[in-house]
Amino acid sequence: ATLDLRGLGPKRTLVLLNGRRMQPGGTDTVEVDVNQIPASMLERVEVLTGGASAVYGSDAVAGVVNFIMRKVNGVEVTLGSSAYQHNNDNKYIEGLMDDAGYDYPTGSSGLDGQAYNIDVVAGKDFDEGKGNATFYATWRKNKAVLESQRDYSACALSQDGKSCSGSYNSPNPNFDIFPYDSATGEYDYADEFWTMLNPDGSLDTTGAADDNVYNYAPANYFQRPDTRWSAGGILNLDITPHATAYMEVSSFNDHTEAQIAYSGTFFAQEYHLSLDNPLFPAAFRQSLEERYPGVTDFAFYIGKRNTEGEPRVEILDHTSFRIVGGVKGPINDSWNYDVSYLKAQTSSSSTYENDFLTTAVATAIDSDGAVCGDNCYNVFTYDGVTASEAAALYATANSSNITSLQSVSGTVNGDLGVGLPAGDISVAAGAEWRAEKYQDIRDYVYAAGLLLGQGGARPSLTGSYNVSEVYGESDIPLLADKPFAKNLTMNLALRYTDHSITGGSTTYRAGLDWNTNDILRVRTTFNRAIRSPNIEELFYVNNVQLWEGTDGCAGDSPVYNQEQCARTGVTAAEWANGVPDNPAGQYNEEAGGNINLKPEKANTFTFGVVVQPTQKLNLSLDYWGIKIDNTIDTIGSELIMELCATKGELCDLIHRSSTDGNLWRGLDGYITNTYQNIGTQKWAGLDFAAAYWLDALQGTWNFNVNGTYTMEKKTTPIADEPDTEYECAGKASTSCYPSPKWRHTASVTYQSHEFWSATARWRFFSKVDYVGDTDKIVDLGATSYIDLSGEFKFLRNQTLSIGVNNVFDKEPPLVASDLSGAWGNANTIVGYYDTLGRFLYADWKIKF
Repeated sequence: ATLDLRGLGPKRTLVLLNGRRMQPGGTDTVEVDVNQIPASMLERVEVLTGGASAVYGSDAVAGVVNFIMRKVNGVEVTLGSSAYQHNNDNKYIEGLMDDAGYDYPTGSSGLDGQAYNIDVVAGKDFDEGKGNATFYATWRKNKAVLESQRDYSACALSQDGKSCSGSYNSPNPNFDIFPYDSATGEYDYADEFWTMLNPDGSLDTTGAADDNVYNYAPANYFQRPDTRWSAGGILNLDITPHATAYMEVSSFNDHTEAQIAYSGTFFAQEYHLSLDNPLFPAAFRQSLEERYPGVTDFAFYIGKRNTEGEPRVEILDHTSFRIVGGVKGPINDSWNYDVSYLKAQTSSSSTYENDFLTTAVATAIDSDGAVCGDNCYNVFTYDGVTASEAAALYATANSSNITSLQSVSGTVNGDLGVGLPAGDISVAAGAEWRAEKYQDIRDYVYAAGLLLGQGGARPSLTGSYNVSEVYGESDIPLLADKPFAKNLTMNLALRYTDHSITGGSTTYRAGLDWNTNDILRVRTTFNRAIRSPNIEELFYVNNVQLWEGTDGCAGDSPVYNQEQCARTGVTAAEWANGVPDNPAGQYNEEAGGNINLKPEKANTFTFGVVVQPTQKLNLSLDYWGIKIDNTIDTIGSELIMELCATKGELCDLIHRSSTDGNLWRGLDGYITNTYQNIGTQKWAGLDFAAAYWLDALQGTWNFNVNGTYTMEKKTTPIADEPDTEYECAGKASTSCYPSPKWRHTASVTYQSHEFWSATARWRFFSKVDYVGDTDKIVDLGATSYIDLSGEFKFLRNQTLSIGVNNVFDKEPPLVASDLSGAWGNANTIVGYYDTLGRFLYADWKIKF
């Protein structure tokens, strides 16, 4: 679980725990996993939006989220449970599944995805109140939900969203066959035989293979099963009047399993097979002889789904610990200090099971002319593959990951004793050294890409860097108790960062806070912020993997014309025969890091007003603008394709397969798309907040609303190519995560003067428009969710909290396959839409 302020991505949101950094989350990520933070220990969450690098360092381009933990005196035990429920009645997609002949659920799902938790917090003051020790332990377990358990995810929508599609890797295999030309000594890739098996064992010649697709959706997990433990504590002790020692310790363990559709051959290898292959049935061999008289050798690409076996499973474990020790206290009446050391580490592992091994499949279909004996893979016989044959082709891949963070920091803050008539200047200054290491070691099976269902190699990744920083901040009172200036304060901050890889950077901040009177407050801030490249962006080894989208030169109706596609590497013969399209919308790209990356640089500006006309009403409106230069990102394979086709630029990054110009069969066709400092982003918007309370009907009513209007959300992937700019505010596309222009949360809480309270909440997202060549969105209209909750206190020490989110079981919006793959899964969008239906929960807390 990661945090993403302003939609700028988790890597641009700095996450702190008690004001100090957290380590990366673990398996295959360098971002902070906030699952490690125990909710039962939270006192409050501080959110600072806008660039904050001058105060907190790199990564705070979008802002900072600081989780503050509490200390207690006593014992608290919380027992909780939750579950989902959905009524399956989506007539649109059910009609598509009827047309396709797919099974799907109907009516109520019942309760599923159940989760259970136990939280214990215990603390006590000691040594006559000079110290406090607080400890906690938590346990949480939730059950899996399959995509087959919701009608709207029970099939994979096509790229236009108008039918149920699937994968050409089907239980009844599809074949792409090319003859060997003995005259040239080469395989003739212009003479393609696209076919499938008929029940009698012959090869289809009617074109039915175009409709022989597999519905891969049902076996995928919509929600993973998960078991989670955490434990830790906080200790504070006043040693002397000038020194308080403190320590924070936390540990976390998580076990989960990711399940996706069955493995298969995935057209990933080219097999050279002769006509006398012993696995070819007579009818199969006869079809080849009729199609290619006199030819004795062939190149095969095979699309067979392993439904005889088990779905692919990735078993994921990660364990983390974090320890902080330090001393803080007053130096004198005006100055304070804080010195601390932090050590944190996350260890994780991945075990991937039930995927086919490339070499085993090649041997099992007699690719080298030898007889495979008892380990044959009878893929050429209709329904000929057995479960034991499939199991013999499995391999297990393993990886282990260790990421660590160390830091030493010291700060002083106090009053200079000098300043303007409005007041003395207060300052804070400090220094920090930190080191981050990342090591993800993958076995040979992973690293060499020997699993057919992986989409390419997954090489090991190791890297490290260290950072030294010095910084200072000051509050300068300019005016006080003047007409139209009850208080006017300037804030200045400056930080210098020396990064062992990217070198030195300076960030700064200047702001004004103007209280005109008790009613009106005006605030404004300018920040220069940076984000240094993370270890993945710096050190990731180049390898071929999958991207979601469209090959504009493939299929029956290509987006680009012949001249344009020729620029992308399509030959005249390939154009005449048609470049094969992938119905799953997945293609190959070469991804990787770049050791020469430099930090992103951002300028952020905020201006806002706060109005409090009465003690019961508070209103605020803030403008924010963020411009990022030298963004660290990839250009995007689909954009590379567009620029090459339309402008003849970046064409050297496109490498089409020598067989038929495709970008998805095997690994020799791909687009190079590695990290670069190449783009810009410019985002702006308005934040609105209102709060009002009153006493009525024998209780207190609290009304709150928080909303954001996004004015612009522009990204230019290549700064020197203004034509590449795209606008995402209120839009969705393969480049834009669906971004409503307006979104808000409004709530009303009634607090009785007795033992209970109740809250109603309204979450709203405005309509999002799809931008693209075809209508790929089924529905992204305005969406509202209503949540209800209640709290009941009894027996003085017990509290029962119950609630229902998405009371009316609003379904998530449907999107087509390429957008679903780009921004989520299961024909919908993960993030802020509720994806599993109605959510019910209850917590029972007991205090001792």
